Amino acid sequence: MKKFILAASVLVAVYSCKKEQGTAQENTTESVSESPKSTNKIVTLNGGITEIVSALGHEKEIVGTDVTSTYPESLKATAKDLGHVRSMTIEPIMAVNPTLILASDKDINPELMGKIKSSGIKTEIFKQEFTVDGTKKLIADVAKALGNTDYQKLNDKIDADLKQIQPLSKKPKVLFIYARGNMLMVSGKNTPMASLIQLAGGENAVNDFEDFKPLTPEAVVKANPDILFFFTTGLQGAGGNEGVLKMPGVAQTNAGKNKKIIAMDGGLVSAFGPRLGEAAVALNKLLVENTK
Repeated sequence: MKKFILAASVLVAVYSCKKEQGTAQENTTESVSESPKSTNKIVTLNGGITEIVSALGHEKEIVGTDVTSTYPESLKATAKDLGHVRSMTIEPIMAVNPTLILASDKDINPELMGKIKSSGIKTEIFKQEFTVDGTKKLIADVAKALGNTDYQKLNDKIDADLKQIQPLSKKPKVLFIYARGNMLMVSGKNTPMASLIQLAGGENAVNDFEDFKPLTPEAVVKANPDILFFFTTGLQGAGGNEGVLKMPGVAQTNAGKNKKIIAMDGGLVSAFGPRLGEAAVALNKLLVENTK
């Protein structure tokens, strides 16, 4: 059976997906505050940070984003796509003449960070933790960098959304598979997907390693998930449900035998920004539907 071997630098792509079309449910969060008068020209290099800046009312100040910044959709027409921060160079950033750069410590490559610091442009690098408290802190920290004090509504909405989660009598074992072309990776512990699965009332199927590893038939059979979880584009690229069921090892799992396969918008799932509660509720509904 074929094993999938990847360059380590590609792993970060799992945390963020390429631009996807969100569903109507996924695109319900709107700006909750009016932006104070500002002359900022902002570059955001993280999908969650981009969502926060936009939700705080500063969307019109964003002049450039990375490829993980897929929401809100309106940014496509106003902000330049600068590429992925793992391979991005300083030149595209300088070309949009930013006055403020906002990035996550999880993404930016050291060489780019060094050049940004040398440029003299005001830069904020935020610590990102894939938890509810970590997301709330990120929202507060981004708001502070923008000089915006009206951020509590975003955190309150996360709490209100999370209260809608329905309890499950038995936690299903959920295996997240990142599929892109011939690249197949499974999500271990301490990943955004593992955290979201737990928030939604499920159990991450793989906990004997951290981050992501190439999918192998042996690992899938050993994990024996009840449900297989994909990004929407990943499921499509894998050939839909029929394609997934043909993946090595899948047919031997509970998920394969019962054809329990779910998918969600990658930007919604991985951003861990203002829509975190929405993402958890949406996943929870899918888990409830697939454990009946």
